[in-house]
Amino acid sequence: MKDEQQVTPGLLLALTPVVLTLFILGTQIFYFGVFEPHIPLAIGLALASFVGIYLGLSWEDIRAGIFKVIHVALPSVSVLITVGMIIGIWIASGTVPTIIYYGLKTLSPEIFLAAGMIICAVVSVSLGTSWGSVGTVGLALMGIGEGFDIPMYWTAGAVVSGAFFGDKVSPLSDTTNLAPAVTGTDVFSHIKNMMATTIPAMVIALLIYIAVGFFVIDAQSVSFEKIEGITNALEDNFYISAWALLPALVVMGLALKKFPPLPSLFAGVVVGAAFAMITQGESLQAVFDYANNGYSIQTNISEIDSLLNRGGIQSMMWTISLVLIALGFGGALETTGCLRSIINAIKSKAKTFAGTQVAAVGTAFATNLVAGDPYLSVALPGRMYSPVYRGMGYSTLNLSRGIEEGGTLMSPLIPWNAGGAFVISALGLGISGDNLQNLLYIPLAFACWTAPLIGIFYAYVGWFSPKATDEERKEWESSGADIAKFNDDGTPVTS
Repeated sequence: MKDEQQVTPGLLLALTPVVLTLFILGTQIFYFGVFEPHIPLAIGLALASFVGIYLGLSWEDIRAGIFKVIHVALPSVSVLITVGMIIGIWIASGTVPTIIYYGLKTLSPEIFLAAGMIICAVVSVSLGTSWGSVGTVGLALMGIGEGFDIPMYWTAGAVVSGAFFGDKVSPLSDTTNLAPAVTGTDVFSHIKNMMATTIPAMVIALLIYIAVGFFVIDAQSVSFEKIEGITNALEDNFYISAWALLPALVVMGLALKKFPPLPSLFAGVVVGAAFAMITQGESLQAVFDYANNGYSIQTNISEIDSLLNRGGIQSMMWTISLVLIALGFGGALETTGCLRSIINAIKSKAKTFAGTQVAAVGTAFATNLVAGDPYLSVALPGRMYSPVYRGMGYSTLNLSRGIEEGGTLMSPLIPWNAGGAFVISALGLGISGDNLQNLLYIPLAFACWTAPLIGIFYAYVGWFSPKATDEERKEWESSGADIAKFNDDGTPVTS
């Protein structure tokens, strides 16, 4: 493969496939009213590949780069497949129906959004996966919100705020471990440093959801006959018991014991399948079908039928195909040097610490926006900006926090990103020309977009912006490096 410096395009050429792709994507979604980002992203992949060929790369070079990025993110595809099985199985086992039943019985419309955010946050911290939390507890909360006549986008906003907060601060999370790994810090220092923005963002979101519950949502209009109809239908079709929560408790227990997320989630599939057969009377063949094709039920209660007829591996294929195409597009942009050229242009404009922090957060968000992958949005800026922070004498903890905020937290707010596509699919938002209003969950996920703004504010006023410690400097110097001189990949220049 040719030297990367020889194939790095100029800024105008680098922006061409990005701008054209976003234009085609916007036309598809907002003009035609069809939320199908696959083909626009596939066209973007082709455009980026043409740029690479124009610069002298062979198709073999470009293909290798595309599959390299896809390979890195295959664990996320594995999680999608497992979560698809969990959704179908936990509905069949009565786990999701039990959560909905008890939620409708114990929660009130006034506190529902705030409570939903807190529940998702606790589950996500325990599991270390925002996707697992959204697809299980988040799905149940959508049912409770439906019973309270709360618009889907409000419930989805609270679910996303809580679930992705937990993912960001859980030591079991893959992105929470990736961010410090690519910036040269340790995971627990990284988590501690993120609390300065995470806690205020969660408090702001919590207060907004409480205010909305008491002053915006009309609790008096809630139909208790409707709620009673839903709970009665759940009792008629499922064995409702606290025992049905055991599959979820098993997964959380394994996660707290520091088992990896994927085996922990699969254990939830196995335990849920056993409960479906023992307590709900399902056959083994039916359980296999639910895991693959999703659960199916007809109760004549539209709210229940629309919510519980879902899940299974096949239901994730739309999202998985989108993830793979988006990853291919991101891989083509990285291999052809387009992303590097754009990042270098942004990086060259940042002359101060505050400017650098804004650039790092913005780059992570832009990578999410263009490449559609949260992993790439964390890894690429982390590698590119590490030497800048070191050269300024600032701890790379600032960088790891910034790329988590622009990467992890912003991914569910971009509909064609892997995170956003999963949220829309798992929560049944059904984005189309008739209900584009469900995209309102994006601004209503307050914790996700307020955290980056708080972090940028800190950078300008100098709060919670640690300088490099003596230990960090000694570590850099012990490697034979001049603190101000680092390679493009963030490794020290040895003497």
